[in-house]
Amino acid sequence: MPLAGIALAPLLVSHLAPPHHRRSSVASAAAAAARRRPRAVQCSATATAASGEGAGDDVELSRGTLLWRAAKLPIYSVALVPLTVGSACAYHHVGSFFGKRYFVLLVASVLVITWLNLSNDVYDSDTGADKNKKESVVNIVGSRTMTQYAANISLLFGFMGLFWAFAQAGDARFILSVTCAIICGYVYQCPPFRLSYRGLGEPLCFAAFGPLATTAFYFSNSSRNISSGTALLPLSKTVIASSILVGLTTTLILFCSHFHQIDGDRAVGKMSPLVRIGTKTGSRLVTLGVVTLYVLLAAFGMSKSLPSACTVLCALTLPVGKWVVDYVLKNHEDNSKIFMAKYYCVRLHALFGMALASGLVLARNGTLV
Repeated sequence: MPLAGIALAPLLVSHLAPPHHRRSSVASAAAAAARRRPRAVQCSATATAASGEGAGDDVELSRGTLLWRAAKLPIYSVALVPLTVGSACAYHHVGSFFGKRYFVLLVASVLVITWLNLSNDVYDSDTGADKNKKESVVNIVGSRTMTQYAANISLLFGFMGLFWAFAQAGDARFILSVTCAIICGYVYQCPPFRLSYRGLGEPLCFAAFGPLATTAFYFSNSSRNISSGTALLPLSKTVIASSILVGLTTTLILFCSHFHQIDGDRAVGKMSPLVRIGTKTGSRLVTLGVVTLYVLLAAFGMSKSLPSACTVLCALTLPVGKWVVDYVLKNHEDNSKIFMAKYYCVRLHALFGMALASGLVLARNGTLV
């Protein structure tokens, strides 16, 4: 059963730091040295900072923090959750779980997300959107070509894992759905489309990680048998409902990632939703999104699209949802704090996904059906 993914999810959210910035030891030493310099040197340093080099709160970030932000490890929950929920839906429906297939798909999904993150940095560097983003991989590595090469290699190996799983499952719906999800990622950020610059990133994100990816991973649990042929899983209301919820929590992550980037996005013509509507309206949309998540959960529970175990366990994440709402409403105008909003959405996404998958497993086993 898909409990492995449920167990892995806390690893992606347990290291999220509280929303404060600490001076690194290097920054502290530099500040102490600056106090001992002659006034003329201090004036020179002040002029340098005013010109934009090292200005802002980024100067207080250690290299370790920059590398952590560049790696975006918590964001990889968007690879884990659709796979785990989709596999749990299959387990709930027919009681089957293919462990080796699950872990191969997990590695393949991580590689595809790596491609998505690296290529996003590459193309944002082309447009200048990441010019002052110190945690951009292109800026850290210092080479657009190397970053693009790494992205393409990741995608290639990711596809190899996906096609292996397709050969095992024998269900064409799986490879078609997951390919469509990857195409959504391509048109989201890559030329000549770059639909994220037209404010279409959130609909693409919802479709890619929700109905397409989650349903695809459900289909990946079809089985091919030499004697009886391929046993295809039927599309059920449970997997449709689950995929909608997963898509919504994933979209919240993307939406909240724009709050601290509004000025940079506007400067290069990237018309994200928050550039269009502003942070105040955006914070209200976050509230609406979280409320919609739990209203849909209740509706799916009452309509029997989801077992009661899912409703009960997912309802336990309400304090995390409230935490996200309160934090965004309070800090939406403070770039030094609102940066953390996307990581709190990651926590909601991972915990909600764990609860959803756990409920499906428990319902199959006769608990809280």
